[in-house]
Amino acid sequence: MNRYLFTLILLFFSFHLAIAKDDTHFPIQLTNAEIINEYTTRIPFKVVDHLMVIEGQLLDKKGNFIIDTGSERMILNRIHFPNLYEHQKKTNATSGVINTIDNPYEKQIKAFFLSHFKLEDTTSDVIDLSHIEAAKKIKLLGVIGYTILKDYEVFIDLYLNQITLTKTDHLGIKRTDKVYLEKITDSIDFTLKNHTIVLQARINNQSVKLGLDTAAEFNQINKNINRKALKYFIPTKRLNLLGAGQKEIEVLAGKLHRVKLSHTLYFGPMDTVLTNLEQLNAAFGTSLDGVLGYEFFIQKRTIINYKKEKLYFINYPVKRF
Repeated sequence: MNRYLFTLILLFFSFHLAIAKDDTHFPIQLTNAEIINEYTTRIPFKVVDHLMVIEGQLLDKKGNFIIDTGSERMILNRIHFPNLYEHQKKTNATSGVINTIDNPYEKQIKAFFLSHFKLEDTTSDVIDLSHIEAAKKIKLLGVIGYTILKDYEVFIDLYLNQITLTKTDHLGIKRTDKVYLEKITDSIDFTLKNHTIVLQARINNQSVKLGLDTAAEFNQINKNINRKALKYFIPTKRLNLLGAGQKEIEVLAGKLHRVKLSHTLYFGPMDTVLTNLEQLNAAFGTSLDGVLGYEFFIQKRTIINYKKEKLYFINYPVKRF
């Protein structure tokens, strides 16, 4: 049986539309969050098929949320929140990598509580994620995206399996310095295209633009990029790729070598699929040559500062034998 791959962060794109008028109050609690100080919380996550999943509670429902920097807004799973009103139906579809997702809805969340943090008037899309829930064998309440994360410095740590969120001001300066015990060893700038993190990189001395996506289970490389760059993609097998719209395509999978982000930052080899990113680029208004996901974060403990448009890196501990 072919294995199905889910690249969630890039599967969801929300057009800017008017917020639905709904007075429903939706406080969300992340039940395992640990308060570090007034501005910082640390949340453990579990890794489910390369997806970072945290536990939470919405209304009377307990379940899981996927951390997804590639999703513009919060997404709620319609199978668990069926009480939708016709006036909330969006006039446009929500686009994904593989196809357009039909029948998206919007709901306004009056307050989103992240432990002791409170976010006002967050808007969520509501779509059917039941096929992903079934494939991953978890109760999936939804996806936490850019509009939730953008006001924090986000430390994604796949060594300790935890995400640390620290509140920042309008310039991206942390409101407290008492956050990290670890030493930051390197940093790079990125460009924020709408809500997409875009990195300038080089593969085999060819300039490429790569999106950064915490919910991409495997990296993606555009089959239409320069052949010199593709020289360092070594194919091994074919797999099926399943998107949020429940359609699938066959892709070539392999290893991507020698990805260079700066004169000091190199990545690879990384599990990668070769695919067509044309629809993704059209939906996001980007011109990406590829996407970096779980395979990127497993090589470097990464801090994202959206307002400074900067990534910081912390090395994994050296194994001693």
